Amino acid sequence: QVQLVESGGGSVQAGESLRLSCSVSGSTYRMAWFRQAPGKEREGVAVIYTSSGLTSYADSVKGRFTISQDDGKNTVYLQIDSLKPEDTAMYYCAAARYPNPYPGTVLHQSAYTYWGQGTQVTVSS
Repeated sequence: QVQLVESGGGSVQAGESLRLSCSVSGSTYRMAWFRQAPGKEREGVAVIYTSSGLTSYADSVKGRFTISQDDGKNTVYLQIDSLKPEDTAMYYCAAARYPNPYPGTVLHQSAYTYWGQGTQVTVSS
């Protein structure tokens, strides 16, 4: 079993930065960050493979978002730079315990079994 708890969200001005944290208990194969704005589908933004540290990003956030983990692999971070109003959303941490046989689905919510409660990011212009 895996338990995830997010923190670090807040209200900021456009152009500023935030670092979100996800505290992880239990063993994971792959971790991800998703976001969901009102009226929109949940969007995967970043993935990190726990053992290797390899990462992948959605095109919409490349160059501004960075996913990472600490040495003990019990905390996963999402560094968000140059925040834009369109980044406003609830941000969720997610975990999978097993490989996904379809590489193109790792940024889709169906690839993840465990979810945190979310942390709100609000960006004002």
